[in-house]
Amino acid sequence: MEGVIDEGTMTIKDLALSVKDRILYAYDFGDGWEHELLLEKILPKEERMVPVCLKGARACPPEDCGGPWGYENLLEVLKNPEDEEYASWKEWLPEDFDPEHFDLDGINSRLSSRKWRVLPPSRKRRKKTV
Repeated sequence: MEGVIDEGTMTIKDLALSVKDRILYAYDFGDGWEHELLLEKILPKEERMVPVCLKGARACPPEDCGGPWGYENLLEVLKNPEDEEYASWKEWLPEDFDPEHFDLDGINSRLSSRKWRVLPPSRKRRKKTV
C-alpha cells in the first residue's frame, strides 16, 4: 500500500485532491473489498452536496459472502444447480437476487434521499489507502 490514512482523522478536503484524482478505499480489510473512487468535479461551496453515482455494473455483493474471492465462488455456484453449495446459497440469498442487475436510478434515489453530514472521528478504525 502506498499510503494509509485513518478516515477518522481526515476529511476529503484534507486530501487536497484535484479533478481526475483517484483514491482507493478499503471497505473491509478482513474480506479485501476495495473501491476505486474518481473525483469528477468540485462544486462551489454554496451548492448542495449530494453524492451521485455515474455508472456501475452488477449488483452489490451480499454482506458477509467472503470478500471478492467468496463472491466469485458464489457466482460460480449459482451457475450450477447441481453444485453441493447451491441449495444453501439460494436459501441464504434474497429470493430476487440477480448478480447482473444494476439499478442506477435506484442508487441515485437512495443517495439523494439520505442526509449527508460530516461525522466526528470514529472510534472504529477503518483505513483508506491513497
